[in-house]
Amino acid sequence: MGNHSPKGLAVAGLLLNAFVWGVCWWPFKQLESQGLHPLWATAIVYAFVFLSLLIWLWRSGHLQSWRGHPGLWLLLLASGLTNVGFNWAVTVGDVVRVVLLFYLMPAWSVLVAWWLLGEKPTPMALLRLVLALAGLFIVLKTPETPWPVPESLADVLALMGGLTFAITNALLLKLKDTPNASRTLAMFGGGAVMATLAALVGLATGIVAVGTAPTWSWVPLVALLSVSFLLGNLALQYGAARLAAHTTALVMLSEVLFASVSSVLLGASSWDSRTLIGGALILLAALLSIVGPSHKDH
Repeated sequence: MGNHSPKGLAVAGLLLNAFVWGVCWWPFKQLESQGLHPLWATAIVYAFVFLSLLIWLWRSGHLQSWRGHPGLWLLLLASGLTNVGFNWAVTVGDVVRVVLLFYLMPAWSVLVAWWLLGEKPTPMALLRLVLALAGLFIVLKTPETPWPVPESLADVLALMGGLTFAITNALLLKLKDTPNASRTLAMFGGGAVMATLAALVGLATGIVAVGTAPTWSWVPLVALLSVSFLLGNLALQYGAARLAAHTTALVMLSEVLFASVSSVLLGASSWDSRTLIGGALILLAALLSIVGPSHKDH
C-alpha cells in the first residue's frame, strides 16, 4: 500500500461509493416490480447490515458507547433521511432528473458548512450557490406551471435527500474523531430506522402500498444491495474523513455520470433541453467547488 497516496485512496473510495449510488436504482426498480416498495427494501437492507455489524462488533469487543458523542444521533437521522429520499426517488422518478436534483448537495454544503462547521462562505461559494439555484429553477420550471416548484413526489424526495446528504457529509467531517465503527452503525441504523418509520407513515396515509408477500427472488438483490451499501459506506467514510468537504462533494459528482449513463442505456431516463441546461448549471456550480478553497485541502 506504500505506493498509494492517502489522498488517492480517499478519492478512489469516494468513486466506489458514487458508483454504488449511481447504479443502485436498478436493483431497487427490480424489487419494486416484484412487489417490494423501495422503503421496505431500504429498511430490510439496512437492518440486515446494521444487525450483522452489531453482532460482529459485540463479539469482537469493539462495540462502544455513544454517550460521549451525541452528534452520532444527528448522523443517524441525517443519513437515514438521505437514504429514504434517494432510494425512494430513483425508484419512482426519472433517474437522471432525480440525481441532478439530489446533486444540489454541493450548493447546500455551502450553507451547511457555515451552519455546522462555522465556515463562512466566500464570494466564490456564493456564486456556486446562485448558479446551482438557477439550474434548479430551470429544471423545475415547466411551461405548464407558473412557479418552479417540484412537480412530483420524486422531486421533493430528491431535494430532501440532497440537503440531508450535505448535512451527513459535514457531520462525517465534524465527527471524524469518533470511532469508525460507531459512525458506520449510526449510518446503517439510520437507514433502517428512518425507512421503517417512513414506510409505516406511508402505510397509514395510503402513500405506500402493503405490497406482496416475500419471495425468494428478492434474496439475491437484497444481498447485492447489502454488500454494495456496506462497502460504499466504508469507502465514503474513509474518503470524507480525509478530504475537504468541497473535494468530497466534487468527486461524488461522478455519481451523476454513473447514473446518467446506466439509466439512459437501460431506458430508465430521457433527456430534454430543460434538464440539460439546468443540469449543466447545477454541475458547473459543483465543479466550481474545487476552485478557490484548495488551500484548505490538506
